[in-house]
Amino acid sequence: MSWWTETRRRIRCMREARARWQADMEAFKVAQRAAGKNGKAPAVDHPGPPPTGFTLLPWLLMGMGAFSNLLQGRTPDPWIGALGLLAFNSLYVYITFRAFDRAKREALSTRVALLLMALLTTGLAIGYGGNWLMFFPLLGLATGATLRGPWLGRTGVLLSVYAGAVSGVRDGWGDASNIGYATFLSSMVTAAILGLSEAVRELRAAREELARRAVEKERLRFSRDLHDLLGHTLSVIVVKSEAARRLAPRDMDAALTQIGDIESVGRQALTEIREAVTGYREGSLATELTRARSALSAASVEPVVRQSGTPLAPQTEALLGWVVREAVTNVVRHSDATRCEITVESTTEQARLTVTDNGTGTAVGRPREGIGGTGLKGLTERLAAAGGSLTAGPSPRGGFTVTAGLPVEPAQPAQPAAAVAATASRAG
Repeated sequence: MSWWTETRRRIRCMREARARWQADMEAFKVAQRAAGKNGKAPAVDHPGPPPTGFTLLPWLLMGMGAFSNLLQGRTPDPWIGALGLLAFNSLYVYITFRAFDRAKREALSTRVALLLMALLTTGLAIGYGGNWLMFFPLLGLATGATLRGPWLGRTGVLLSVYAGAVSGVRDGWGDASNIGYATFLSSMVTAAILGLSEAVRELRAAREELARRAVEKERLRFSRDLHDLLGHTLSVIVVKSEAARRLAPRDMDAALTQIGDIESVGRQALTEIREAVTGYREGSLATELTRARSALSAASVEPVVRQSGTPLAPQTEALLGWVVREAVTNVVRHSDATRCEITVESTTEQARLTVTDNGTGTAVGRPREGIGGTGLKGLTERLAAAGGSLTAGPSPRGGFTVTAGLPVEPAQPAQPAAAVAATASRAG
């Protein structure tokens, strides 16, 4: 029963492959008609012949002459001829249907079947001649469908010479060249068409895979940007709202100042989200440091910011700005700290950012599982893609420390600011 299940599965796979080919062919025809109206080339490639052995079955009609001889009784020993014809057709169908699967095409069983087909063709051609010599072009077609690579040309030439020699010995040299030429042509043309068709299918599959990965990469970029943008912004809004609530009973002016900051942060967040959607958000380290001071002060955390060294490239500032945003958000949310130090140091070779707080943290020897969350993991991937690194963990003196390092000179040539920001936001 298992062989019947396997047979049904193969038939189903062949039908599905043919259905996909028909859909691709219909899309090509639609694109071709549209291109004809616009005077342009079709936007869809021709799918080539169907990727199943049904494509090569009509060529069995070349053996109708031998079948006609059997029916008319002009073949000696008709039972032997009938069995030979049945065996030849069976081998032909077996080989051609396996020719469209690379693993099956290169299997030993396929090569053995091709060798048996060559021996059977030789026996029938020598035994009967005439129309039975047309089995040599069919043998060449099966050879071209099965063999690929550097051995195809040599095999095609040797097979055509062999077919011509057998034909000349059996029925004279008048039609020997025609049989040899037909054998060579069928093997070479079949191999070329099927090879190109297979290459087109592989290229189409590769293009679809690249498109799928591009979509996944864009989704990942967008989700990370939203996490970093909204996580920081909402944390600032929550902290400033709490500050406004505490100040309102005793100092309305200070509370209104905090509410004004909330409005400003919200408007800025809307702008940043729109820019993140388009992928052209420009990051500024100075802007992020200013926002960090405001967020930390509103959360009753003393900000200490130190900068030294040479000016940084725009792409380096953009990445370090993301680190400042995420690290400060974590300080405001989770640390229970009263002091946060942000240090930016740059040399001619490397830029280094350190964010340290004096919060609760954890013991050095017992770090929390999954520490850093999604934001720091995403930043680690971004910096690694730019040739940098990011580490985060408890500080030996207590609290939590985030350290980011980036090479000052990028590996790629300088880009416009918008393109650099887009690259930074898409990294990882």
